[in-house]
Amino acid sequence: MERPLRAGKLPLEILSQMLERVEIRDPRVFLGPAAGEDAALIDFGDRYLVAKTDPVTFATDLIGWYVVQVNANDLAAMGATPRWLMATLLLPEGTTGGEAQAIFDQILEACEGLNVALVGGHTEITYGLPRPLVVGAMLGEVRKDRVVLTSGAQIGDAIVLTKGIAIEGTAILAREAKDRLRAAGVAADLIEKAKGMLFDPGISVVRDAAVACEAADVHAMHDPTEGGLATALRELATAAGVGLTTDLRRLPVVDECRTICEALELDPLGLIASGALLLTVSAADAAGVIEALGREGIPAYEIGRVTPPEGGLRLMTEEGSTALPSFERDELARFLESE
Repeated sequence: MERPLRAGKLPLEILSQMLERVEIRDPRVFLGPAAGEDAALIDFGDRYLVAKTDPVTFATDLIGWYVVQVNANDLAAMGATPRWLMATLLLPEGTTGGEAQAIFDQILEACEGLNVALVGGHTEITYGLPRPLVVGAMLGEVRKDRVVLTSGAQIGDAIVLTKGIAIEGTAILAREAKDRLRAAGVAADLIEKAKGMLFDPGISVVRDAAVACEAADVHAMHDPTEGGLATALRELATAAGVGLTTDLRRLPVVDECRTICEALELDPLGLIASGALLLTVSAADAAGVIEALGREGIPAYEIGRVTPPEGGLRLMTEEGSTALPSFERDELARFLESE
């Protein structure tokens, strides 16, 4: 009997098999659905229209704000400027008018902060939902000579990561599991600080991407989300047909993330990681990109290299080289299911 799928991202192998069946007959579609790519590209003359849809399904008290950020991040990872948003709000029975208005206000506030126009969507009370779900569909634009694809990573490239991991997952856990964390001995002030990580350093990578693309010829970018950094590295390697070697000793694991993950017995590498931008540039350009990001107050770190595909996906540790861990689902989803 086929094993049922569990909550979280569809396994990359199954997704890839499904996408192989897609036939694009419209010649204006430059990039359709592809494993590892963050958005679609449609030819609009001198530029591409960039299209993305992404839901927010994990429990959160800022679900409307989240949906704007995560969709904008995926457009930014293509080198694009986010412009227009449509949002679908699916609300459980019993939702009050005030609760619906609060989510709408969050969307408006986040759109204003990124200069994105809310141009439409749909809202309904939906039977059988345990909590609100919000699905965003965002459009943006990018000049054809400025587009960046996940598949653009080149052998010999330096792998650079901004800010650190796992900002989003740590903030959600601090907000959703504060009682469990206190019971595990995590200090109240650390939990409060972790809650604020949504805004400082924040989960948006729109500025990160813009600064990096101005500083050098960025070969690839990817937005680590569900499944964490390990899954994002795997998706990047799959899209580009390359291998990767990542140095665990160089990975910037945020202190609050390390403490919370240890308390809840979770692995930071598999925890939803919005707020960090993964990119590759030529090894000669890495220092300049890191310096440019630093001048804008965005810390960045060289964490590894792109290697030939036969090298596979490797993780360097104090003990030597090991295979990059694979996560069947995000560590946050695993934790929430256990609660």
